[in-house]
Amino acid sequence: MLRQTLHLAAGLCAATLLVACSSDSSDADSRAAETPADQPTAAETRQPTVFDDQLKALDKAKSVEQTLQKAQADRDKQMEEQGG
Repeated sequence: MLRQTLHLAAGLCAATLLVACSSDSSDADSRAAETPADQPTAAETRQPTVFDDQLKALDKAKSVEQTLQKAQADRDKQMEEQGG
């Protein structure tokens, strides 16, 4: 009995989440029609988050990695030209 109740509750929660997360295309179309073209989009007016510092550090690390890989490729090329 308890197991059936838990399965039913889990099913209802899943169904509620699916319904809540789905969007009606007519709502999105009407909101798009109400937005003036001269206003910035959501991507342009991004709010700062707590992850900004981590994202900046990650981007910096990626650029350092690219620099190191390029330097290694240059060294490899020089070694091949010298006959190594």
